Amino acid sequence: MSDSRFTSPSGNAAVGLVEIQRTGEVLSFTLNNPERGNEVTGAMLDTMLAELHAEATQPRARVLRIRARGRVFCTGRERAARDAGSVRMEAARIIEFKRIVRTCPLISVAEVQGDAFGFGMGLAIVCDFPLVSENASLCFPEMRHGLAPAAIMAYLGEYALPRFAFPLVLFGEPFTPQRALEMGLISNVCAAETLAGEADALVARILQLDPVAARRCKEFFLNAQNHNFAQNSQLAVEALTQGTLDMLARKK
Repeated sequence: MSDSRFTSPSGNAAVGLVEIQRTGEVLSFTLNNPERGNEVTGAMLDTMLAELHAEATQPRARVLRIRARGRVFCTGRERAARDAGSVRMEAARIIEFKRIVRTCPLISVAEVQGDAFGFGMGLAIVCDFPLVSENASLCFPEMRHGLAPAAIMAYLGEYALPRFAFPLVLFGEPFTPQRALEMGLISNVCAAETLAGEADALVARILQLDPVAARRCKEFFLNAQNHNFAQNSQLAVEALTQGTLDMLARKK
């Protein structure tokens, strides 16, 4: 495990607020800022982004596991910027982080052991498998502070029907994990005492898959959402051809 030392945009040194661990083919990010509700700072984002960019250039892991210490998962993100240029950079960084988590070849698992608000809930949603404790409270509270949560709305409608999704961001009222499951925002609701074990079992299942096929499965699944049926059909021909040739080569 490596604790990263870095400087936040506000100039305050921070040590160990996110723990980066590599165990075999699993890359883990553990939020470790419980005194502030595991608020994610800009420096924490930079640290995690650096690891994901390293994976893009030199792949080593197959699974990304995101979890947190303390009673809550993540109740938001730091808002340190005060001028237009800095605010734009801050916004761009959080969007880039979520984009990479969603689109990187790693299969991502979010282990949401407690409350997830705003950025925290948005981060869980973009993971491939958000597992949420039945005791957690979920919320998009930005409108209560006079801010339309554009970062969430950029993709929320891809996971839940608009009629269900829009009230969540408009009114900012808490909702239950069971409600999130019904809307398609999360993968599973777990008892608090079994959450870690269920995440362990899911990671083990992913690692049993053929690594090349798993990466291609995620890539094609995401790409298919951006094309129509005719385009996807043509892409499927190419994907099946290459995948079949690779499978035959492995059997020789």
